[in-house]
Amino acid sequence: MTTALPHDPTRTALARSQAARRRRVIDATLQLAGEGGFDAVQMRDVAAAADVALGTVYRYFSSKERLLLEAMAEQQADLRAHLQGHPPPGATASERVSNVLRRANRALKRHPDVTAAMVRAFGSARPEDADVVRRVGEIMGDVITRAIRPDGETTDRDVQVARVLTLVWNSSLVGWVGGVDPAERVDEDLEIAARFLLDDPATAEPASS
Repeated sequence: MTTALPHDPTRTALARSQAARRRRVIDATLQLAGEGGFDAVQMRDVAAAADVALGTVYRYFSSKERLLLEAMAEQQADLRAHLQGHPPPGATASERVSNVLRRANRALKRHPDVTAAMVRAFGSARPEDADVVRRVGEIMGDVITRAIRPDGETTDRDVQVARVLTLVWNSSLVGWVGGVDPAERVDEDLEIAARFLLDDPATAEPASS
């Protein structure tokens, strides 16, 4: 039998204070990115906007890339939590997956400078950021597999499909924020990829333009 540790109000208050400071730093990062993209996110400016010491920012985040990647992971986690109470409609797996990814893309399109900053951070991630890069992929993969299998009976192939779709999503985002493709192309690429991977091959051909 385990014995519960006694409640420590001081430790609890400290944890809440640290969480609040971390939240302010993330919010300040998103604000700065929204005003000027990747280059506008400077650690000193983040500290000033969050009203914390510069050392506090570095205590939680080793670089601005790490800051933006953590913000990206939080946004995707928020999407996953939202979808638990609002599952995507669709009669087929590809329809549900396309619906989920369109929802994710709508949020990204509303804040293009923030999206561009996060995608740039993702593309320039360093080995020491591998854990958060992996977390981003795992969260998105989980979102997609839940759309494929609402009953939770996920197969190994579902996981592989989700990984491929996540890679397509990342690549399409790079094309959009880099000015190669319009924002709508992200939705189109993902819908086509979902149909090819999840539908009967005889019915998965992209619609003619």
